[in-house]
Amino acid sequence: MRHCLDLAEIAASQSDIPVGAVVLDETGAVIATGHNTRERDHDPAGHAEIVAMREAARVRAGWRLDGCTLVVTLEPCTMCAGAIVLSRLSAVVFGAWDPKAGAAGSLRDVLRDPRLNHQVEVIGGVLEQECSSQLTGYFSARR
Repeated sequence: MRHCLDLAEIAASQSDIPVGAVVLDETGAVIATGHNTRERDHDPAGHAEIVAMREAARVRAGWRLDGCTLVVTLEPCTMCAGAIVLSRLSAVVFGAWDPKAGAAGSLRDVLRDPRLNHQVEVIGGVLEQECSSQLTGYFSARR
């Protein structure tokens, strides 16, 4: 998660919301990283999770990320949660809860919805205070 916090700082330095993500393989090794790039790339799908999953798919030469874990500083939104389910990630670990847009248990729970063809293990609140503080500080400075 500390690596994700560092990646989130890169996003903030590029005027993006500070969210960072890594994808770990089955052994726990980092195979991909990402941070928000919506502003930089003018890309509505430029969320840290999507950026990291795209890189992981390239590294693995396939879109299925079975056995992999996504670690991210903020609870995934509905778009990212859908991509997580479709990529078959095994687990998601996140820092700050997002009561306004979170889709891993806050607003909705896409990742563990039994109606879908794949469910994901979810661990939330890891380094929650640090992740929340980073986001709060970013938004306070912009207002």
